[in-house]
Amino acid sequence: MNHNLLVGQSGGPTAVINGSLYGVVSEGLANPEIDNVIGMINGIEGFLADHTMDMAPLKENGELERIRTTPGSYLGSCRYKLPENLSDPVYPELFQKFTEKEISYFFYIGGNDSMDTVSKLSRYAATVGSDIRIIGVPKTIDNDLVLTDHTPGYGSAAKYVASTVREIAIDASVYDNKPSVTIVEIMGRHAGWLTAASVLARKFEGDNPVLIYLPEVAFSPDAFIEKVKEKLTKTSNLVVCISEGINDGNGTFVCELASDVGTDTFGHKMLTGSGKYLENLVKEKLGIKVRSVELNVCQRCSSSCLSATDLDEAAASGRFAVSAALDGETGKMINFIRKSNDPYILEFGTADVNEICNKEKAVPEEWITKDGSDIGDEFIAYARPLIQGSVEVPMKDGLPYFAFRK
Repeated sequence: MNHNLLVGQSGGPTAVINGSLYGVVSEGLANPEIDNVIGMINGIEGFLADHTMDMAPLKENGELERIRTTPGSYLGSCRYKLPENLSDPVYPELFQKFTEKEISYFFYIGGNDSMDTVSKLSRYAATVGSDIRIIGVPKTIDNDLVLTDHTPGYGSAAKYVASTVREIAIDASVYDNKPSVTIVEIMGRHAGWLTAASVLARKFEGDNPVLIYLPEVAFSPDAFIEKVKEKLTKTSNLVVCISEGINDGNGTFVCELASDVGTDTFGHKMLTGSGKYLENLVKEKLGIKVRSVELNVCQRCSSSCLSATDLDEAAASGRFAVSAALDGETGKMINFIRKSNDPYILEFGTADVNEICNKEKAVPEEWITKDGSDIGDEFIAYARPLIQGSVEVPMKDGLPYFAFRK
């Protein structure tokens, strides 16, 4: 019997999720205990439809190296939610397919919902006595997974946010003879880690973005308007950064005041429009020039702002995952353990995935100013090491040369 490795990607893309894939695949191909490395096309949903590929040729033709610096999900993704009931027939169907493909090691690269999949598969494996080792490799720009210092994808997304906000602030400052407000809406449903990264854009104390609002703190539109009026007396071209999930503290998102909000397959509200709502509010209350900018999908997986630290850690976490599985670990997620900020020192470990999935890590309250409109120095010390270093992305005809499935 062969001992094959199966790897897939799930959830939203990031700039370095393929770095984690590179780590898993390269380590798997190099290890004599593993016979074949198989990729799931479109995650567990694709695997159920028998959509897989042999990963070995990617090393032979050099494509694997290019995958490392390619953003997005090379294998494709899915948002497939496994049933809560482990007696559902999908589980024996999956494990029968594992048996047919001689799978001994299963790796799933993703965020919170992906760790839910890892949890369910590992719990089902225990009930049927399967010895398949099932490991989660973290990925999310939201940085909201518990029991880990941070997640791959966050550092590069944070670097993109800070760089873009700095450029927006430069643009806004051109016409400094008239007051204006620019509102930048950044991803973050319940956790404001990505929006908090906009503080890194400041070049000096009092620089833009002057105001930063996270979903961890109850948001008051009236207090917001008063704060904007106050700051405009000192900064004529005000830049404000907000999380898409800012809310009143009682479950109502600001964006819900402006538009209907749908939900995805996991029951999460699909948020958009908080920036536009506040734009209209400023226009109505203050009558000054105002615009809103939604960073949207650009912040998720831009190769132009790849953090070398982020990419290196993503690949290393993939390699560590394979080593952990070979050492007998299962039902675990690779976690990041920070030993020091300066110098920045990181170690890898494993944590029980059942203690991670379906939980969210918020920005600590003590890292947010008391009035909820700014970010403290503790966050800056935490985030700055994660955005360090640049990555040289291969170029062709003046554009990034990305890997893609043919």
